[in-house]
Amino acid sequence: MRHRARIRLLTVAATAALPVLAYSNAPAMAAPTAQASTHAAVRACAAPTAAHAACNAWVRTDVHTAKIAPNANPSGYGPSDLQSAYNLPSSTAGSGQTVAIVDAFDDPTAEADLGVYRSQFGLSACTTANGCFKKINQNGGTKYPRVNTGWAQEISLDLDMASAICPNCHIVLVEASTNSFANLGAAVNQAASLRPASISNSYGGSDTSDSNAPYYNHPGIAVTASSGDGGYGVEFPASSHYVTAVGGTTLTNSGTGWTQSAWSGAGSGCSSFNPALTGQATANTGCSNRAVADVSAVADPNTGVAVYDSTSSGGLSGWLVFGGTSVASPIIASVYALAGNTASIDNNYPYSHTSALTDVTSGSNGTCPTSQWCNAGPGWDGPTGLGTPNGTGAF
Repeated sequence: MRHRARIRLLTVAATAALPVLAYSNAPAMAAPTAQASTHAAVRACAAPTAAHAACNAWVRTDVHTAKIAPNANPSGYGPSDLQSAYNLPSSTAGSGQTVAIVDAFDDPTAEADLGVYRSQFGLSACTTANGCFKKINQNGGTKYPRVNTGWAQEISLDLDMASAICPNCHIVLVEASTNSFANLGAAVNQAASLRPASISNSYGGSDTSDSNAPYYNHPGIAVTASSGDGGYGVEFPASSHYVTAVGGTTLTNSGTGWTQSAWSGAGSGCSSFNPALTGQATANTGCSNRAVADVSAVADPNTGVAVYDSTSSGGLSGWLVFGGTSVASPIIASVYALAGNTASIDNNYPYSHTSALTDVTSGSNGTCPTSQWCNAGPGWDGPTGLGTPNGTGAF
């Protein structure tokens, strides 16, 4: 049996110090995180009310540029960085696959902004005209919801991450009428009716039972959900029995290779409602119910990704740097599409293919009753799950 792939890991403080911020669309200073360097960042979306979700995107307020000088790249990781960090066959795989993105409200500049991103990084055009891009509402039509600028940032982030990881994939954006779980769930069902390889959900609300929100069970489609950005604690739909819950890491290129640790904001823990995955039986999660997360990818805004969004929110537009587990969910959804196996697997698959994951063994997202629920270590842990992609073999 092969040993799990490993990389050198950053040393971070044992106790996470999350940014102490209200949900806001306006720029504000953040308290330091537990990383080596910190930057001001705010949540893109307002806090959710009961039966509603918030997007899990953080946007840096200290880096935003309307236009990039010729022969220069924007701040934040781009496609080649992410493909290198996760050892992905992005240039040769993904043809014929579709990644669906589900978000709330309308991003009126989604397609145009996607074009700017892909052009900047030398990716082929993905447009409605050439059949690569499709934008619909939760009923499958083209009468779009009202604009919400925070969710528009989330949409641009999701589209750009799908492009970065699987540039040969088609992309479907399904916009829910509001951020209620009923409308987001209807959008997930609409996306599933198109039979994509995967559906990414970069949002969350209070942990609940799948019986209360029965939208995420779509056999033959990989459904991913971000684990949350509040540190230790569980969100839904990441806590659903039917999704791949995606945690978050800090990702740094030291110049000689990539290093990773658990991001202090990544959600984790045990669902109070939904049963454990069968694959978790041998993972030593310590949870009697569903354990979060399953796998992970970059989420720390301090080591964030480049995104282009021209719909101004809180005075921020143009080239921005994003973090949050909203980054990680579309990355993992797109890795599933690169692998091309979703018709025949389910969310237990990574648990039996851990040799194709990079184990993340340091970092913390808070304090918790059982150490592995909030502290990264060998094997499964809450903030990073089984680890990050090392190629597509675990998907």
